[in-house]
Amino acid sequence: MIKFLYNTLICIILIVMPLYAGEDHKEYFESSFSTPQEVTKACLECHDQAANDVMKTVHWTWESIPFPSKDNQDTLYLGKKNTINNFCIALESNWPRCTSCHAGYGWKNASFDFKKEENVDCLVCHDQTGTYKKSPAAAGLSAEGTDLLNIAQNVGPSTRVNCGSCHFYGGGGENVKHGDLDQGLVDPSDQYDIHMGNGMTCQDCHTTENHSIKGRSMAIVTDTVNRVFCTDCHESTVHEKETLNKHSVKIACQTCHIPVYAKERPTKIYWDWSTAGQDKAVEKDIYGMPNYDKKKGDFKWDIKIKPEYYWYNENSERYIKGQKLDPDKVLALNKPLGNLKDNNSKLYPFKVMRGRQIYDTEYHYLVIPQLWEGYWMHFDWNKASEDGMKAAGLEYSGKYGWIETEMYWKLNHMVSPKEDALKCTDCHGKGDNRRIDWERLGYKGDQQLKKNRD
Repeated sequence: MIKFLYNTLICIILIVMPLYAGEDHKEYFESSFSTPQEVTKACLECHDQAANDVMKTVHWTWESIPFPSKDNQDTLYLGKKNTINNFCIALESNWPRCTSCHAGYGWKNASFDFKKEENVDCLVCHDQTGTYKKSPAAAGLSAEGTDLLNIAQNVGPSTRVNCGSCHFYGGGGENVKHGDLDQGLVDPSDQYDIHMGNGMTCQDCHTTENHSIKGRSMAIVTDTVNRVFCTDCHESTVHEKETLNKHSVKIACQTCHIPVYAKERPTKIYWDWSTAGQDKAVEKDIYGMPNYDKKKGDFKWDIKIKPEYYWYNENSERYIKGQKLDPDKVLALNKPLGNLKDNNSKLYPFKVMRGRQIYDTEYHYLVIPQLWEGYWMHFDWNKASEDGMKAAGLEYSGKYGWIETEMYWKLNHMVSPKEDALKCTDCHGKGDNRRIDWERLGYKGDQQLKKNRD
């Protein structure tokens, strides 16, 4: 109870403080700015440590803390900078497009200077006008016509809009990647998200100190460092019924309290790159979403999706560029680790993104194609692969094929009110709609049915 009251007080403070933290900056900025870097220089005249703080964070480096590889021969620094996904595949050779969501300016190639303070983007996180936009293909620079002076005069604590300007649009569009992060979280009902719908902000959970924001996506990282947990604020035994409290030993809060994701806006669930380059008609599905793009191939979308459930002990595997693969098997780009007998494992809900992407049939590893100013211009996979792999520092044999891949995205947002949480019969019983595949999770059938028989 003491922990709950303490954490509740902290949450209230975090909600109220930003209301008084803003300051009118009009008196500090009077002359127009010709570049966004000039804005950053002006900010640093007062906030002299801010850029230095930002440049220590993953929002700037796009890489994690170091950890040893499987064979302990190399030290790896995983991050968006060097990992592969099954959306737009990889950063290398595609910098200007991918880095449009970097918290900086000018990362257009491998020679970007990460030590140049004026390249830190202050406005993307602190704009209060709602008018700041980054150009979709200008290496993080602000869009042409952006009123930099007006925005600099109206800055303040980060809002849901600031965070969402990038995190709601990962993968090339709204809600494409995560499935539980979309524009609906800016001003949601409590049915949409019980936390955001009752006035909480992103920073209430993703607490921040010296611009370092707590929380990491398992789409990239593989360890337990700097994670956000429901139990940071809630007691694990918060339920009135002791049966539910016992379940919390092996079942994560999210499993019951996020019964569906992509509640109102569709999320992409399948992406087939092998069909790209065809001049075929583009149709829209029942949700109004395109099912094909010549540049990208075929898509599948869905809405109000039931999650998939897997054991997870907060550690995961990650496919590393250049790593050998088995073309006859589905390749997991990341995979939650854990099992029934692991005391640190709990059952978590996931969006599993599936797709088909290019690999080298001779070297048996994934290809990093140059898409931006590459394939999307000439539609030649061989040329795109040769140019992309050169930028990535890998050999390309000149022979390619297609492999099925999957990515796991742990669900944390769009938490429903307790009245809408899963009921016993959602997992237990004989109905066709039950959610749990007991055998796949290591059980010998439904444990409740077994208990009733005994």
